[in-house]
Amino acid sequence: MQLSQVLAGLEYTLVQGSTDTPVSDIYYDSRKVGENGLFVCIVGTQRDSHEFAQDVVAKGAKTLVIEHDLPNLPGADITVVKVKSSRYAMALMSANYFDHPARKMQLIGVTGTKGKTTTTHMIKAVLEAAGRTVGMVGTNGVYYGSEHRELPNTTPESYELQKIFHQFLQAGCDTALMEVSSQGLMLDRVAGLHFDVAVFTNLYPDHIAPGEHSSFEEYRHWKGELFKRCTLGIVNQDDPNTEKLLEGHTCRLVTYGMHTEGADYRALPDYKLLRTRNFLGAEFHLTGKDEMDIKVNMPGEFSVYNALATVAVAKEIGLPDQAIHDGLAKAAVKGRVELVPVSHKFTILIDYAHNEASAESLLETLRAYHPPRLVVIFGCGGNRSRLRRFGMGEVCARMADLCILTEDNNRFEKVEDIIADIKTGMQKGNPNAKYVEIHDRLDAIHYAMDHAQEGDLIALIGKGHESYRDREGVKTPFLERELIEEYAAQTGLE
Repeated sequence: MQLSQVLAGLEYTLVQGSTDTPVSDIYYDSRKVGENGLFVCIVGTQRDSHEFAQDVVAKGAKTLVIEHDLPNLPGADITVVKVKSSRYAMALMSANYFDHPARKMQLIGVTGTKGKTTTTHMIKAVLEAAGRTVGMVGTNGVYYGSEHRELPNTTPESYELQKIFHQFLQAGCDTALMEVSSQGLMLDRVAGLHFDVAVFTNLYPDHIAPGEHSSFEEYRHWKGELFKRCTLGIVNQDDPNTEKLLEGHTCRLVTYGMHTEGADYRALPDYKLLRTRNFLGAEFHLTGKDEMDIKVNMPGEFSVYNALATVAVAKEIGLPDQAIHDGLAKAAVKGRVELVPVSHKFTILIDYAHNEASAESLLETLRAYHPPRLVVIFGCGGNRSRLRRFGMGEVCARMADLCILTEDNNRFEKVEDIIADIKTGMQKGNPNAKYVEIHDRLDAIHYAMDHAQEGDLIALIGKGHESYRDREGVKTPFLERELIEEYAAQTGLE
């Protein structure tokens, strides 16, 4: 492909060289540049890859796309193109390079603080029950056909995202379904994409820290940008932030909710909770634009909301009712209220809840099942906002009967420092809260299982689907479901 084709539709200045230059691939990671590659000098949140321009030329790059001037431009045999925003340029160039694959599928995006992953999995299950071939991108990774691989970000960089869409097309997908993070919108990872359907789940303070968002208002603004880039917006009418988030929207709106009369798709508040040893679920009656009884194999009120969003998507794009019932009956998400059935004595589950809002929502849900004792095992990630630690500590101290404080992904912080922050929050939530402090997470899991009481509901939260433990920047295997099952087998648990 010629550089002129890659640059189609983009405003740029040719600093030197020729747009007839062949482009073998597009790179934004200086460690991966190949011969005749096009390297985009991205201005990141931590590093500016203009610093690596000379390095990538030495590795064989033939074209540089820059955002600001370089003090020493490479030799005359290198093509240099200047743009206003290198991130935006990379998004459009990547779409051109892969021939705009997203335009050839139905594109559905889901945004919000909580529920993105579960809702996308529910939507995927319903779509597939209706005979659709779906590719999905999100926190749990990339899924299409029998393929699954993990991702470093919920919303990948634009080049990776366009490459994934291209793979979806090659695999015969007719639908692309993805989680759209606020960072993905702010950093132009989804620039140039137009969504057929966009879903808003809810909004709570999160990702407000250096390198993320400067304020809640900024966080909300970027979530709202999705509804200026879609044809149909399906939004949670019960969320108090919905009106502000939708300011300036350009899409047709459909609403769902439980507590606001007039929602297009409404669950009556008298939903039922369902529980057996290996099952937590809910069922509710849908009213509004349609009437039907819905059963979902995930617990609590937040699962009702996620199911409502899913039903709204399904009905609005014309899927049959049977696909809705079949999809919701079998939808499952790794690391999201994931039960691990290892004992008749107690119930243990894994969940990704890693901030105050998600922890509170989860524990409220589990409390509603009236367990004799609710035990929560948790820590907080290192090199992340300390506000999460205070909030998690406060919520868990207030809502759990026993807290087992342990590590999460410590990264480059000491686990004892992180736990000290958690305990500060616990003092606010409940100064008399019962807790045990066990720094090694595997030891903490074993302790909970060894000391479980009849009827305990044990929630292991924070890591969910993750398959590693990060200490000092070194990731080692740590898949919690497998570790629970292994220990149950070793101890002869029944």
